[in-house]
Amino acid sequence: MNRVLYRVLSILFLCSLPLLGHSMPTLVGADWVKQRLGDPRIILIDMSSGKGPYQGRFIPGAVELPYSALVQRNGKGVSLRVSDQRLHEVLGILGIDANRHVVIYDEMGGLHAGRLYWELERIGHTKVSVLDGGIVEWMRRGLPIERQPASPEQTTYQANGGGRENEADLHVVKKAMGDGKTVLLDVRSEHEYRGMQGQGRSGHIPGAQWWPWEQVLQAEKGLVAKDESTILASLKGIGVTTDMPVIAYCRSGHRASRTYLTLRRLGFENVKLYDGSMAEWSKDGSAPVKPGMQP
Repeated sequence: MNRVLYRVLSILFLCSLPLLGHSMPTLVGADWVKQRLGDPRIILIDMSSGKGPYQGRFIPGAVELPYSALVQRNGKGVSLRVSDQRLHEVLGILGIDANRHVVIYDEMGGLHAGRLYWELERIGHTKVSVLDGGIVEWMRRGLPIERQPASPEQTTYQANGGGRENEADLHVVKKAMGDGKTVLLDVRSEHEYRGMQGQGRSGHIPGAQWWPWEQVLQAEKGLVAKDESTILASLKGIGVTTDMPVIAYCRSGHRASRTYLTLRRLGFENVKLYDGSMAEWSKDGSAPVKPGMQP
């Protein structure tokens, strides 16, 4: 059979098959991805840092996206998301259109991947998942790798609309701080939350609960996430349940985007990321900062 014709028929056959888990699970496992390598409806996005033992290691077919492509500094030196226009340009360069199922991974337990997940939900791209454990779990299981990322076939990204209201700015956070309903979740380290001497306006937003982002991962098991019941119990321990509105923040919105991913996996519907986070908050003299370990 002519090779071109065979390729066309193969693509048509794959496109006729239903995607397993049509609801697009937040996290997918290595086996799920392995079974779908080469499926033209799925595009793998590698957001690894490109350092250490995972340098030059890619899941077959994955295209590469650096974290830096998703953020930019404003006039005050605070890193914030890029404009929607720029985001659409980036997605088009990667070969993503509104109909493809995007599966993102990195080598940090979803720390980079969570950012793109948040962005895609924000603009209404519902076909998005994150590979649980990323390239760490993939290589730990001895699955196939390639030494170079794939070269994407560029396209034009046009959003379908209907995005989630998952972004909070400084004014929204100030209002939420005293509304008695919204949970502010500080996902930084303990010493950041407590406040550091000699660091100026150091501490946390008054009322914010401390819940470090990395506690959801199993470091000894390829950085895969802990089971949902364990994470939900941890949140319940600080008085947070899935029916509550939550705003997550860190220093720059980076770690908090991974927490956004965590909360969406758990079924939180009303969850937002404070993109400016403490980098912005601490620069605003009218925004209160509280030291110590009490919310």
